[in-house]
Amino acid sequence: MASILITGASGFIGSFIVDEALKRGFNTWAGMRKSSSKRYLQHHDTRFIELDFAHSMKLREQLQQHKNQYGAFDYIVHCAGTTKCRNKDEFDKTNFVQTTHFVEALQALNMVPKQFLYVSTLSVYGPIRETDYTPITESDTPQPNTAYGMSKLKSEEYLRQLIDFPYVIFRPTGVYGPREADYFLMAKSIRNHLDFSVGYRRQDLTFVYVKDMVQAIFAAIDRKVVRKSYFISDGHVYPSRQFSDLIQKELDKSFVLRIKCPLIVLKVVSLLAEKSAGLLGKSSTLNSDKYKIMKQRNWQCDIAPARDELGYAPQYDLERGVKETIAWYKKEGWL
Repeated sequence: MASILITGASGFIGSFIVDEALKRGFNTWAGMRKSSSKRYLQHHDTRFIELDFAHSMKLREQLQQHKNQYGAFDYIVHCAGTTKCRNKDEFDKTNFVQTTHFVEALQALNMVPKQFLYVSTLSVYGPIRETDYTPITESDTPQPNTAYGMSKLKSEEYLRQLIDFPYVIFRPTGVYGPREADYFLMAKSIRNHLDFSVGYRRQDLTFVYVKDMVQAIFAAIDRKVVRKSYFISDGHVYPSRQFSDLIQKELDKSFVLRIKCPLIVLKVVSLLAEKSAGLLGKSSTLNSDKYKIMKQRNWQCDIAPARDELGYAPQYDLERGVKETIAWYKKEGWL
């Protein structure tokens, strides 16, 4: 039985990867911090390993101990990271530096897996192709304008420069689904009859349902690809209001007040929220990075390589995905 390690296993995407690994019969290890919640990791066959990516020597000790007792991992899905921080330096430390700690430890201990599947983001490319609104492709030059996107790009560049290292990089667009907290805020707002949108210029959005994201990862394992990168979306492009309209439909709200926020107002509010959260020692969902992400007008990306090389076939368009997500929020008492 092949073994697989999923880092960031307690998170939104990570927990779904664990579910699928167990379903496929992998010897499944959930990598997480000691303080992380096991709320969505209740299956009795899930095995746990504590990993301290922030301290390289401690990390090596933890991996060495695992190797001595259980052997190396056949596959690793590196999903650990952060999407919001108290300050921008934390993105670099968590998403880039800690990734290098992990890879260096694997190399030093002779624990390099058959595939190292890295969950990156479409944000590594930044706001490009915003005049012709055409899909972002692999041949485009990344121009990240957020600390988050830059930290992920640095990790990608680090992996690509390693000789013979068996990386597979995934760049999903907006991932949504059950257990996800940020898109939930939109649903919560619409439940209260309010919807906010940003800017007045055309905005083309793309999404991927979490189960389709997971499908792509295991398709890469099945096809045994290495040293490849893939954009991941559901293959459709949506106008800016489509997501909120579908939420309104699923919540059966006949009236929602639509407020369109000028970019300059959003920028001021984002900076104030970030500053206030920083003074309190917290991270804010609304911040300068989030402002730049919401400001971006073109989120189209080319998923043809994933279709052709992995056999990736997304099963959820936005309507089906939102329906299932809202049903889960209701069932779990979130809404």
